Amino acid sequence: MLNRIILIGRLTRDPELRYTPSGAAVASFTLAVDRRFANAQGEREADFIRIIAWRKLAEICSNQLNKGRLVAVDGRLQVRSYDGQDGQRRTISEVVAEDVRFLDWPGGKDGGQAGGRQSQSTEGSAKPQEDADSLDDIMDVSLDDMPF
Repeated sequence: MLNRIILIGRLTRDPELRYTPSGAAVASFTLAVDRRFANAQGEREADFIRIIAWRKLAEICSNQLNKGRLVAVDGRLQVRSYDGQDGQRRTISEVVAEDVRFLDWPGGKDGGQAGGRQSQSTEGSAKPQEDADSLDDIMDVSLDDMPF
């Protein structure tokens, strides 16, 4: 059996970091993930997916991510139930992150919209990829000239 999800989207708010009674860090945030096709009015819709990160990865996400950052999340789908404050049984679906990759630079010269690649895994070790420091080092073309 296989339960694996890979998502790319932007954070809708800053991550919320909490600690369990046993001291384990847990961060939660929501990703806005665009749907592939436009609706009947020609507008692209998005799904808002709750992400949960645990332990060192939670702390890294809380310290490094904020609203609007572009990230890739690799994890598994978790469906759980709980009793709400009104006594009603509720079911929630969320993705438990096993790996989070930062896909843009925080507050970079292009507003944090492109370029940076850094991975944060559940072990919490940063794994910079062997890349040029920026798109400027690769090509002498403005991002505005790109066809996509």
